[in-house]
Amino acid sequence: MVEAVLLDLFSLPANLQSNIQGLLRNTLETIEKCSSIPAPFVYVMCCQKQGSEKNSKQESLLPALREVQSLKKRLEVVRALTTAAALYTIKQRLDEKDLSIIKVILPTLRKDLMKVYIDHLFTAVYQFEFEDLQVASDCENLQIAEPRSEEQTLPTQDVALIRSEIQLYLESLPSLKGELTILRSSLIPDDIFLHGFTTRTGGISYIPTLSSCNLFSSSKRRDPQVVVKENLRRLANAAGFNPEAFHRVKIDHANAVCIMGKTEPDSYDGIVTNQKGVTIAAPGADCIPVLFADPVRKACGAAHSGWKGTLLGVSMATVNAMVSEYGCNVKDILVVLGPSVGPCCYKLPHESAKEFHRIDPKCVRLFDSASPYIDIRRATRILLESGGILPENIQDDSVTDQNQNITFCTACHPDKFYSHFRDGTNFGTQIGFISIKD
Repeated sequence: MVEAVLLDLFSLPANLQSNIQGLLRNTLETIEKCSSIPAPFVYVMCCQKQGSEKNSKQESLLPALREVQSLKKRLEVVRALTTAAALYTIKQRLDEKDLSIIKVILPTLRKDLMKVYIDHLFTAVYQFEFEDLQVASDCENLQIAEPRSEEQTLPTQDVALIRSEIQLYLESLPSLKGELTILRSSLIPDDIFLHGFTTRTGGISYIPTLSSCNLFSSSKRRDPQVVVKENLRRLANAAGFNPEAFHRVKIDHANAVCIMGKTEPDSYDGIVTNQKGVTIAAPGADCIPVLFADPVRKACGAAHSGWKGTLLGVSMATVNAMVSEYGCNVKDILVVLGPSVGPCCYKLPHESAKEFHRIDPKCVRLFDSASPYIDIRRATRILLESGGILPENIQDDSVTDQNQNITFCTACHPDKFYSHFRDGTNFGTQIGFISIKD
């Protein structure tokens, strides 16, 4: 069932846009008659010339719109200087209403272009179908090109121009929810390492559960990769690292570790390096982003430790990789646990809780209940100490000086952090990152 219709008039010259009442009226009436719902939301996308008044051109379309009474409250004319700006504005409208199934009516010549824009600005959450714009008899001056074959694609340079247009537009957008904020640990020496844990402020992601500095895109969420890339660019600019030399773990909720410079596994939850200027990172949205630093051998690591990874020992696997690859002494390695869901909020089914109870009964609260509360941070500390990490070289929520605390509960602080546990499937992600300074 089509939930919204996008009518693309962006490529029409301004003089024709003011003379297409018949085309617009006929198209909207067809939408109204053929739609499986009484009146889908309709967005008319038009080009706004530099310096022109936004509303004056929109007024020229009103005679056609007035006759389609049932659509008048569900129709919006969107004018912008670029296709990227217009389409991103429409995406915001769709997301506000949680709409995902869209019919695009457009001139045949625009179809391949539009598909590239959509591929970059939308994710697999959305479903698009395309229909050629049928020209009415009062638009004799409007030339329609012959249909392109399905196999035909845009030249590489055209795709590059579209990407550049999208990037420039996203860079122009203001940051949301305040300035970009980075939490840093006093345990990691800042004369050797650049590091930090992100919060949710200072990016451009606008969907409430993703707003605003979301740093992960997936086919199940509404934030496209280009938006995440722009958030990362802003983070890199604020933190001082090169976003082109940035490597994030490929989550599998297990204990594989990637050694930078060697063959990259298909998936891994830990990553280590001794290369200067390379930034490595682990995401977290309840799971723990864990950072590792050896100031003696000048090596570092990052790990993503959810409840499964914790039980599988991903943190010690990362430590062991630093020891075996770079000759680190386990007693020199510093470990910092970033923002993650705390024992105050996190529950697991009783069967899974048993595994944490075996590590230490203090890792489980209300053990006899169907869904006990779990302390994955305490379990991580215990496993690290068992592996030889010195207690004083671990920073977590057990620090007595709260001014030094960066291991906040993500579920308890909706203003500062994302939380899968709290926000559901369309959740945002923060990261912990670290690199060795040049």
